[in-house]
Amino acid sequence: MSSSKPKVLLLGQIEHASARSEYELLSSLAQLITPKSSNPGDFLAECRSGAFDGTRAVYRTFDSISITGRIEGGVVKALADAGVRFIAHNGAGYDQIDVPSCTTSHIHVSNTPTAVSAATADTALFLLLGALRNFNPSLLSLRSNAWRGNPPPALGHDPQNKILGILGMGGIGRNLAVKARALGMEIWYHNRRKLDEEMEAGATYKGFEELVEGCDVLSLNLPLNEGTRGLIGEGMFEKMKKGAVLVNTARGGVVDEAALVRALDTNQISSCGLDVYDKEPHIHPGLINNPKVMLLPHMGTWTEE
Repeated sequence: MSSSKPKVLLLGQIEHASARSEYELLSSLAQLITPKSSNPGDFLAECRSGAFDGTRAVYRTFDSISITGRIEGGVVKALADAGVRFIAHNGAGYDQIDVPSCTTSHIHVSNTPTAVSAATADTALFLLLGALRNFNPSLLSLRSNAWRGNPPPALGHDPQNKILGILGMGGIGRNLAVKARALGMEIWYHNRRKLDEEMEAGATYKGFEELVEGCDVLSLNLPLNEGTRGLIGEGMFEKMKKGAVLVNTARGGVVDEAALVRALDTNQISSCGLDVYDKEPHIHPGLINNPKVMLLPHMGTWTEE
């Protein structure tokens, strides 16, 4: 006998035990289902097969894009035809979803713009300090029983009195600003619009190019969309201070990774700290093979809390 309950479709794995327990509480209200497919082509076919008919809500993770592809076009239509009216994304960025297409198909989309602010800002600060102090080469040599390395790496730099340029002063950017200011950094930022004084909290608004040209560390905290894809590329690296540091905890696609590799190879950029990549989980080999680059496998929100 088929269930009379509406269905909720889970896309991706819920990693936190407490979150899984809370999700499973929905079983009193809905039939919890998962797809059988593991790639975008099969997922679209499964959507069209009627397997998800009666589904009212979808809960998705960032990594579920490997199953579904971007939620757009035929996928949105197939989900709408199945009865989906709500997609909940458990992250701040929603670039993996064509929101206008969902809106046209009467599907509401939600995200969690504040839940990840502190954890992501902490990750950005970790990468900032590691890259600025040039810690990574010796982290690698230490694990090879070579102490600091021979020859030892170049000396790093203290954060005190350095200018941190924050590109995208949303919740994560503002959280990072508070933490970096405690290290003695001066905070500049660029946004689509200038914040009011209370939200600026002492940060200085700069034009985009002025920010890029003048900061010692550039932190990317902006969403990925058509206007920001590849925004930090060859031309922007050439404008940055010689020896500046780049930190990216936003989306990999904001950076032209090939241009970043060239900027590192010529020492235009002294180091960088990255938690996100354009073609995750694949990483440009020029980044993997450069000891000056601090890399994390998209762990900005990887905390129990």
